[in-house]
Amino acid sequence: MMREILKMGDPRLQRVARPVEDIHDPAVASLIAEMFETMHATNGAGLAAPQIGVDLRVIVFGFDSNPRYPDVPPVPVTTLINPWFEKLTEEVEESWEGCLSVPGLRGMVPRCTHIRYGGTLEDGTTLVREATGFHARVFQHEFDHLDGFLYPQRIVDMSKFGFIDVLFPESGLADLEAH
Repeated sequence: MMREILKMGDPRLQRVARPVEDIHDPAVASLIAEMFETMHATNGAGLAAPQIGVDLRVIVFGFDSNPRYPDVPPVPVTTLINPWFEKLTEEVEESWEGCLSVPGLRGMVPRCTHIRYGGTLEDGTTLVREATGFHARVFQHEFDHLDGFLYPQRIVDMSKFGFIDVLFPESGLADLEAH
């Protein structure tokens, strides 16, 4: 079942999500299925449980290709319960980000370029992976949701934050984000 995505301004997006205590609870499997369905239906690169009003530390992300981000490489399709990450470099890169909870807008956001992340998979096993580039950016963006942050809070230069149809008028991206 596709879930409604909360929009910026909803106080539930500003909360720190709770750890999942029983990953084998059938409700967790249902939540993950609904998160993937919602992410795919909205052409999302990722989705965090707080974005659909669920106060748990669960994220899903990944794609082979994504019409909202046509020029980026694939990101492995991943589910993480109670994720964590660490920076493997102090190098930061700015790039454009969007968000299903901030529709129609994009902003230039600095993110660490090389990270190691991990968490528990749906089957109870542990995943640890290194990521760079857009893959690292997507993970950090989704992880931020678990701690109550939206990407506009990370923008350094607010002149690089605006509506997609104004920033990128020829791209057609604004039509993809109208939902």
